[in-house]
Amino acid sequence: MAVVPIETRYKTEMNALFEEDAKLRSWLEVEVALAYAHAKLGNIPLEAAQEIEQASKKVELARVVEMENEIHHDLMAMVNALSEKCKKYGGYVHFGATSYDIEDTATALTLKRAIGMIRKRLVATSDLLKQHAASRKGMVCIARTHGQHAVPTTYGMKFALWFCEVERHLERLSQAEEMISVGKMSGAAGTMATFQGKGYEIQELVMKELGIRAAKTTNQVVQRDRHAQVVFTLALIAATLEKIAKEIRNLQRTEIMEISEPFSTKQVGSSTMPQKKNPHRSERICSLARLVKANVVVALENIPLEHERDLTNSANERFIFAESFILTDYMLREENAILAGLQFYPENIERNLELTGGAVLAERVMIALTNKGFGRQEAHELMRMCSIEATRDKKKFLQVLLAHPEVTRLIPKDELEKLFNLKNYIGESSEIVERAIGKV
Repeated sequence: MAVVPIETRYKTEMNALFEEDAKLRSWLEVEVALAYAHAKLGNIPLEAAQEIEQASKKVELARVVEMENEIHHDLMAMVNALSEKCKKYGGYVHFGATSYDIEDTATALTLKRAIGMIRKRLVATSDLLKQHAASRKGMVCIARTHGQHAVPTTYGMKFALWFCEVERHLERLSQAEEMISVGKMSGAAGTMATFQGKGYEIQELVMKELGIRAAKTTNQVVQRDRHAQVVFTLALIAATLEKIAKEIRNLQRTEIMEISEPFSTKQVGSSTMPQKKNPHRSERICSLARLVKANVVVALENIPLEHERDLTNSANERFIFAESFILTDYMLREENAILAGLQFYPENIERNLELTGGAVLAERVMIALTNKGFGRQEAHELMRMCSIEATRDKKKFLQVLLAHPEVTRLIPKDELEKLFNLKNYIGESSEIVERAIGKV
């Protein structure tokens, strides 16, 4: 029975890339590429490379595990299992290589493929955010700063902001893919000594066959700053997903209820309170994001390995790569489902916009007074006092302003009333959205 929830509850298509059999197949893929590189350079017969390739298709994970239990070395267990499947040329398996020539190169292949899967999910997120930004650019709502009502904004602005952030993550993913798509075939301490003067040629041939680049220089391992960048990129994506989910959670509060997650007809919110409609998907995203972000610390700790290498990165990398990719993939899938079925409540959006009785337009009146010759700081203080009076006496903000001669002396009643149209104090928000999503 599985212990780790990424194998059950949070499992996605991403799991297939990190399962033990997939790992074994990646190792074998590198071993075959190495054999053909030797064959092209005349180091071994072509028939040997061909036999190794055919034998690689017959290696079984169970046999590798059985050998590992005997010799306590997982990579060498694979080498032995591959060798025993060869009838004649098993002695050429792993010729000149060290363990991490195979492991790090295979890891590059896996992470490159995993990034490709994340990219597909993230492009879908980007598309959904863009659609919401375009369709909601005229949906005026109240902006909140410090949890307080600020000035009017639009839902289009919210989604455009997130869209731009996701677009930056797509750029970062490409940079991370470029950084991680390197392998090595440089031997025990990175000197290529075992390849007897043909190290660069072998390395280039192997990487060309696998579709990645050769690292310029390594010791016994590919340096872990590359892997840390990948994990950090996933953490940035997770943080943005958390940001969006947190905003949805807050806007779904009973007393706000402007938007909400989709809620199916048979869905249960609470085991004891039948009326509950909890934002459980958004809360789950916020919870899992903490794990992905925490893995960045581990990835950074893996960078300063001792001398030409030690094993302190190895055990934890069996967790952090799979966990970070699977959880990010799961969160993207959840976020996309939320965005696709997001519910809007226009009547509540309208109610909350009017909640302060027009006090959220104090800034607008301040600017109008300043344009009429009133000092900006004096206008600010006057509006501050008027807002306090309106709150204290439970009056509309316009009502309080109309009773102030200092205001009406400069701004006639009809002109002042026009300032209190909440829906036309949204500045350049429509153009901002259009520019953000590429409509202009």
